[in-house]
Amino acid sequence: MIAMVATIKIQEGHEEAFEAAANKLAEAVRANEPGNHLYILCRTGEPQTYAFLERYEDEAALAAHGSSAHMKELGAGLAPHMAGRPEIQKFEEV
Repeated sequence: MIAMVATIKIQEGHEEAFEAAANKLAEAVRANEPGNHLYILCRTGEPQTYAFLERYEDEAALAAHGSSAHMKELGAGLAPHMAGRPEIQKFEEV
């Protein structure tokens, strides 16, 4: 299994719009990616900072996530709210 944390800083005042767009993406991931076992949005406790907690069956499932139509379409809806590129951490479960 592959676990990931994608930390995203957003622009001040964009919290509600970002959460709506991000949760729509999360719903699509969970509904359409059988190799995904976890995809949730969390507040980190720092202002304007969120994290997606993600878990994938294997590298193929992770690749399918990145190339999926819903990720391209709905993921693009996050960009107007972001204050920079996400910080991605990737882990291998033991």
